[in-house]
Amino acid sequence: MAVDEHPHRSPGIHLPAFRRDRTASASAASAQLDTHTAAQAYALASLRILTGFVFLWAFLDKVLGLGYATASGRGWIDGGSPTKGFLSSVAVGPMESTFHSWAGQTWADWLFMLGLLAIGVAVMTGVALRPAAVAGTAMMALMWIAEWPPAKHLSNGASSMSTNPFADYHLIYAVALVAVAAAGAGATWGLGRPWARLPIVRDHTWLR
Repeated sequence: MAVDEHPHRSPGIHLPAFRRDRTASASAASAQLDTHTAAQAYALASLRILTGFVFLWAFLDKVLGLGYATASGRGWIDGGSPTKGFLSSVAVGPMESTFHSWAGQTWADWLFMLGLLAIGVAVMTGVALRPAAVAGTAMMALMWIAEWPPAKHLSNGASSMSTNPFADYHLIYAVALVAVAAAGAGATWGLGRPWARLPIVRDHTWLR
């Protein structure tokens, strides 16, 4: 009688195969994590560029009078004041009279315009995001106070047309600036990496 014998076979667990499965799972998890991280980086970079464009466009419109917020022929280059119209029309809030006194002042025009330009360029290019976030948040806070969303009525009793007592677009812009600065979003689609390698930036991290 013939008997088939397989003396070298073993029903035991094959550890090499188990290790291969574990390595494959780890690689898949790592790939998923990398994809998720990349998606976050692209989303923050998009937010950074769009937020920076808001500031840069406001500067260009007020300088040239492009016909959006600033009428054609009334730009800064034509002798118009970037702050007079907005600040003189403030009609509510605890700083109403203060804003009226600032309206049209040379120092206010220059400070406002240089702030818009510096914040817009810095945020769009991805450099000096931390200083830009501080300056932009301060600017947005002042503009929030000027519009004073908590008030339902203006000083003359008319409706303020406020739709929310706290959260408005100024607050959202400020949070966006802080978010992209905290996340170091200048490294993607920006000049954040070469900027961070500059000696002065390495020695003073608040400039990143």
